[in-house]
Amino acid sequence: MDYKKYPAEPYRVKVVETVKMVDKAERERVMKESGYNTFLLPSEDVYIDLLTDSGTNAMSDKQWGGMMVGDEAYAGSRNFKHLEETVQDIFGFPHLVPTHQGRGAENILSSIAIKPGQYVPGNMYFTTTRFHQEHNGGIFVDIIRDEAHDAGLSIPFKGNIDIKKLENLINEKGAENIAYVCLAVTVNLAGGQPVSMANMKEVRELTAKHGIKVFFDATRCVENAYFIKEQEEGYADKTIKEIVREMFSYSDGATMSGKKDCIVNIGGFLAMRDEELFLKAKELVVVYEGMPSYGGMAGRDMEAMAIGLQEAMQFEYIQHRVLQVRYLGELLKEAGVPIVEPVGGHAVFLDARRFCPHLEQDDFPAQSLAASLFVESGVRSMERGIVSAGRDIKTGEHHRPKLETVRLTIPRRVYTYKHMDVVADAVIKLFKHKEDIKPLRFTYEPKQLRFFTARFEPYEK
Repeated sequence: MDYKKYPAEPYRVKVVETVKMVDKAERERVMKESGYNTFLLPSEDVYIDLLTDSGTNAMSDKQWGGMMVGDEAYAGSRNFKHLEETVQDIFGFPHLVPTHQGRGAENILSSIAIKPGQYVPGNMYFTTTRFHQEHNGGIFVDIIRDEAHDAGLSIPFKGNIDIKKLENLINEKGAENIAYVCLAVTVNLAGGQPVSMANMKEVRELTAKHGIKVFFDATRCVENAYFIKEQEEGYADKTIKEIVREMFSYSDGATMSGKKDCIVNIGGFLAMRDEELFLKAKELVVVYEGMPSYGGMAGRDMEAMAIGLQEAMQFEYIQHRVLQVRYLGELLKEAGVPIVEPVGGHAVFLDARRFCPHLEQDDFPAQSLAASLFVESGVRSMERGIVSAGRDIKTGEHHRPKLETVRLTIPRRVYTYKHMDVVADAVIKLFKHKEDIKPLRFTYEPKQLRFFTARFEPYEK
């Protein structure tokens, strides 16, 4: 590997948190008590925590300083004004509804924009997004390009929408039966794959002809902007902020989990252009979240989010963030470990189908692989496969995604390259005795978003 390709951390560490490594016997005991679900592990027993990048970020000195000037007024907080102005400047949306996190925004958008029976096409599902769409009577349709379902195929912009699929859906169902197009930038469950600017333009042009709105899932939009700058012709000399602004010019609005690319620990928002929809959203935010000027966030959280958004526009920050993830991916590829390619912006996804060829999908290979990795090393990851996909709400049968993965998700500004070395060594060691990974079965299966709280047990086939 050419280590010169990977820049040093563009920050200095001011505060540290001590972590511990419990012995393997203890990890085995804790894993069993947690029902072989990494979400149920006590964090104090985790050595390197790659469960998620959602809310696990390290905030900057400026963000912590901003927390000290939180205006906690119930209405009219000046921190809301700062956040609103920041979103308007970076994204170009005139209207902002703050929420406690991204799924709060998804809930409100789905409630005001979907009529029962309408279709919601998108570039691969996301768990909470699809839940809210279906809960409000929508029918999700996956229109991502076919290549996104091939873990071993390394091509740029695997997150793109297949324009022909979208056009066929409109022609078949009628534009009036399309609630909106949900375009994720980047596509989490495809491996953090980006969407090209050209594809966004094509989607906008097609939907504009039919009067269909486009809402972005903006959760990792800064990572997407980096890939555009790095890989798409005509953008090498553009700033991250310029690219982000152009991206969202092709949409009618966006949901945002601020816990990712806003580099904070809590918060989100729904932003949009349409004033009529905005008024409906403001009515619902009072019911589900709080006043339209705080929406489930404290003033200090809104201030930290505004500052974090501005910091996320810095090229040095996002370059290091993406390349640190890529570094881990390269270590695993060089060792022959099967991963989703190309490596995305927030995580390295282990391909559990190829990692555990001795297990069928009904054996929950990704769930078992994630549990085994913790027992092996103290590294916590998460399943992104058949368990996360859930069941069809009509038939009760498992959704069976082609991608069966374990996500090694890198928090922002938390770990160093040395931590990535430790993770890679642990995965490689486990891969060498992968046949020891046992099949799992449910001992408790919740009806909704089961991957969060389900429990499992190993068994002999």
